[in-house]
Amino acid sequence: MCGRYSETHPIEKLQERFKAKNFPEDFRPRYNISPTQQVPVIVDNGERSIRLYRWGLIPSWAKDPSIGYKMINARGETVHEKPSFRRPFQKSRCLVASDGFYEWKKEGKSKTPYRITLKSREPFAFAGVWDRWMDPEGKEINSFSILTTSASDLLKPIHDRMPVILKPEDEEIWLDPDAKIDQLLKLISPYPEAEMEAYSVSSIVNSARNETPDCIVPFSENNPPAPPSAKTYVLRPPTSPVN
Repeated sequence: MCGRYSETHPIEKLQERFKAKNFPEDFRPRYNISPTQQVPVIVDNGERSIRLYRWGLIPSWAKDPSIGYKMINARGETVHEKPSFRRPFQKSRCLVASDGFYEWKKEGKSKTPYRITLKSREPFAFAGVWDRWMDPEGKEINSFSILTTSASDLLKPIHDRMPVILKPEDEEIWLDPDAKIDQLLKLISPYPEAEMEAYSVSSIVNSARNETPDCIVPFSENNPPAPPSAKTYVLRPPTSPVN
């Protein structure tokens, strides 16, 4: 599954990459995105827009928004069947902007964090589904889940699942409200491993409190984890990596 990721490019780059006309004014690069945070997705309601939605889908029928903590991912094999995801999959799909994601490889009693990116380091899109939930006072929350699929050979030594990364030529199909289910299901597959790479990173990424460029720097003996004095941005209480 996918429990942490990054999107470090400026908004102008995302506008160009995803041909989006509208964007949030409070956008900033992100190095260690974790569930429940407001992060950029691309939707198309006549024209493409970049919006900030909460990670962790809250179904429109949910009684309590806390269900979103359990809905950060949707299995691509069953997304069209599960009650929580069936309608969003049919009616409200989105592109989740990213330039890398994290997985933790078990090595004995420890886990080593890895960052997985395109070799080009260009932005890409996870396949996402979203829904709108309204509380009793009328406040709306737009939230999303990232689809996952079986791991490519590149990822298998690290984790058995990976997020669905859409090929650029398939993004328009994913956003097309008239796309057929069979068309969409064909897009749910591992991304070509020849175009991707994985490298180990510092353990500072283990904590959601750490939101610095150090999170994406390749780890080596000459590049040890950042000391406790390193600058951080506190975004939410610390959590364990989701695997």
